[in-house]
Formats: sequence, C-alpha cells, structure tokens
Amino acid sequence: MQLLEICRQAKGVKQQMAALSTSKKNDALLAVADKLEECRDRLTAANAVDIENGRKNGMPEGLLDRLLLTDNRIAQMAEGLRQVAGLEDPVGEVLSMKKRPNGLMIGQKRVPLGVIGIIYESRPNVTADAFGLCFKTGNAVILRGGKDALHSNEAIVACIREALEEQGAPKEAICLITDTSHDTAREFMHMNGYVDVLIPRGGAGLIRTVVENATIPVIETGTGNCHVYVDESADLDMALAIVFNAKTQRIGVCNACESLLVHEKIVDKFMPSLAKKLAEKQVEIRADETALKASEGVADVVPAEEEDWGKEYLDYKISVKTVSSLEEAVAHINRYNTGHSEAIVTNDYSRAQKFLDEVDAAAVYVNASTRFTDGFEFGFGAEIGISTQKLHARGPMGLLALTSTKYVIYGCGQVRE
Repeated sequence: MQLLEICRQAKGVKQQMAALSTSKKNDALLAVADKLEECRDRLTAANAVDIENGRKNGMPEGLLDRLLLTDNRIAQMAEGLRQVAGLEDPVGEVLSMKKRPNGLMIGQKRVPLGVIGIIYESRPNVTADAFGLCFKTGNAVILRGGKDALHSNEAIVACIREALEEQGAPKEAICLITDTSHDTAREFMHMNGYVDVLIPRGGAGLIRTVVENATIPVIETGTGNCHVYVDESADLDMALAIVFNAKTQRIGVCNACESLLVHEKIVDKFMPSLAKKLAEKQVEIRADETALKASEGVADVVPAEEEDWGKEYLDYKISVKTVSSLEEAVAHINRYNTGHSEAIVTNDYSRAQKFLDEVDAAAVYVNASTRFTDGFEFGFGAEIGISTQKLHARGPMGLLALTSTKYVIYGCGQVRE
C-alpha cells in the first residue's frame, strides 16, 4: 500500500477513535493481548526470519537481542496491553473549570493528539506497546519500523488487526508502513496534513534525522549514555550489584549503564571487585589512568579516550572515570550525558539530595539501577519512548504524554462588546 493511502486510512478513523468509549477500548486491548499469545508461533516464526537475516548481515549481539522475540517477551507484550487496559483513561478528563465575571464557564479537557506517527528501529515489542498506548488514548498510529524487524512487525500488526476486527473496532487504528526505504521515511516526515505528531525511537542517527528533517511536530526521544556514580560513602556490595545489573542485564537498551564514575577514595578497593564481576560477562572496561591501575591484572581493561565519555556502546563495554568529589561527578555527567537516566550509590543523604537536584536528566536514581527507566516498571503498562526533551513530555511516555487539551466554554448568550 502506498504511503499516502496509509495516511488517509489513519486519518479516516481519527474521529471514530476519539469517540470510542473507555469500555470499548479496554475490551479491544484485552482481546489483542489474548490474540498475541494465541499467535505466539506465528510471531516467533516471523521473528526467526528477521534474526537469521540479522546474523547474515553481521548485526551486533546487542542489536540482535533487541530484535529477538521469545515466548516470554511475547507474554510481556500481552501483559503490557492488559496493564494499559487496567489504567485510568485520561481522555475526557476535565482539568479545570472556572467561572469568569461575565458568566462564561471556561475549562480544559483532555483529548487525543489524533494521528501519531512513530519511526523506530529493530525492537518488535515497540509495535505492540505503541499500539496499546495510542489506542487507549483514542489515537490512530502509523508505524514505520526498521527493515531488520519487518517480518516481525508485519506479523504483530496482522494479529492486532484481526483482534480489532473481531471486536468491531477500526483495524485502521494501527497502520504499518512496509516500505522501509529512506525515501519513504523522509516522505512520511512531511505528511503534515495527515499526521499530528511524529515520535522517533532509536539510535542517535535516526533521532537526529527526524528532528532535522520533519515538518510534522516531533517529540524527541533520546539515546542513553547513562551513568552510575559510586560515592565514597557507598555500600560497595550494593554498588557492585547495581553496576553489574545496569551494564549487563540487557546491553542493547537505552537505559543500560554506559559510564561509571568512582570516587578516588574507594577506587582501589572497588575496581578490582568490579572488574572481576564484569569479567563474568566479558565486559571491556575503558578506564582512566587511576581506575586502570586499580584494575590491572584482574580483567580486560584498556585506556579510555576522550570519545568514551560520551559513548553509547550498546555493547559489553563500559567507560570508567575517577572523580575527586560529588561536584566533579555531577559536572562530568551534565557535560557528557544524554539527559536520560543517571544514578548515585551513596549512604549520605545530603549527597543523594544534591545529586537529585543538580543532575540534568529525565530520571535520576539513588541506590538503584538505571534499568528501571521504563514505562512498564513505572506502572504505565508500556511506553511510547523515553523523552529527553523538556517540552510536552519528559521521561517514560505513557498515556498522558499522548494527549493534548482543548478549552471548553459554556455560555448563556454572552457576546463580546
């Protein structure tokens, strides 16, 4: 199907989507969740084709992991939809209502954005997550995934559409652009008359391309050069567990730890233990001179270069820098981070509060892994992405981020003089 026709179909159900009742939306979401689990074999078979093609094309292991659909991940996709169905519907909420001196009652009401376009890379779970959040908020969604996940995305969308038709809901609520060429992607970025907002989700190159080329309003999601700072007062066993989880639990995701900062007073004690632990996953440590010396003979440690401080590896690699103070750690993070997720491990309350106050990021943690920056973990059911900008939405984008407001005014014959 041509891009223009896809956009017309999505816009064509815009009014119908906005009028769906909460119960109708919830019933459809639950039916889609059941359908995805029923289609498990279809989905994994389609995904196997994408995985095989990825390996043939030399796709790194971290990206293959992002692409992979397992029975457990399909179950998580379904559970995410069920959680979204169980959340309060924000559409129709009246945010305020005030009476003016002339008798007019002026209020604000929460409404859908309309048609949402999403350009993303090789993460098939985004297909289901995006649908669920958009559908619950009365939006139609047009998806343009990467070519690496095309077979997986086609199978997921087909299952979703089958469930919607069975529920008597518009199947055009979700549309997939199957032409993954760059020309079509750029054409999609200019569909102002059909698409109300565009959300890029993927690597730095994709996001930059969309931000620089789109004529549709863009909500910018960010890459993740996430830091963990181990303070001199930290419980080192806790710090070891947090860093190991944040770095290795899933390497190909934007909330994984890419950079570690260690206070100089504990670097000699902490680094040997950390290097030994990271060696279990063959993590390459790129360290400054002090951390390098503290880790010598323990694991795969190499000297860091300037570019390592701002690098999102999406791989079994981590940069390590020694700092002399909390202030130095905060300054380093604010210089090199991407505004995503940052963490401090400390037993000092005042330092924890200072870190929370001064680090400029969408999510800031005390004594916890950065891996929790996720719509599912935050109780949103799913997420449309992690916004690292500061207008409209910031952090994991759940239901509220996919709505706008309009003013509603009640009068009794008032005219302006």
